[in-house]
Amino acid sequence: MELFEDLDILLVEDSPNDAELAMRALRKRGLGSKMLWVRDGEQALDYLFRQGQYANHENSAPRLVLLDLKMPRVDGIEVLRAIKVDARTRRIPVVIMTSSQEERDVTLTYDLGVNSYVVKPLDFEFMADVVGQTGAYWLNVNRTV
Repeated sequence: MELFEDLDILLVEDSPNDAELAMRALRKRGLGSKMLWVRDGEQALDYLFRQGQYANHENSAPRLVLLDLKMPRVDGIEVLRAIKVDARTRRIPVVIMTSSQEERDVTLTYDLGVNSYVVKPLDFEFMADVVGQTGAYWLNVNRTV
């Protein structure tokens, strides 16, 4: 697993197909060179808070977290909550990318401080375009502190 000194994107996605699609879409827009894919919320928290298998890494926080909601071990809600309550990570933009259209998920994630909520399109090409546009906006257009 390659770790980058200045990570642009932490992709938290349990579906290998969705992760591959997202990574391809981001690479196509020139945004995938400094990206790490983790398969569940526990791995995401380990990376963000330098614990578990990432306890010794010296890497900086990612510039963007693309986060699925429905995952094993630790779900996206808990990851989002942990990111937004901790002073070290609360300013990292988090974009939920999920198949859930549940109004309670949308409301809860915004209450917790999510920066954007995107429902994954079913169409392969459209989803690739949405992921690419999302990455381009948050990394190239949006200004962070």
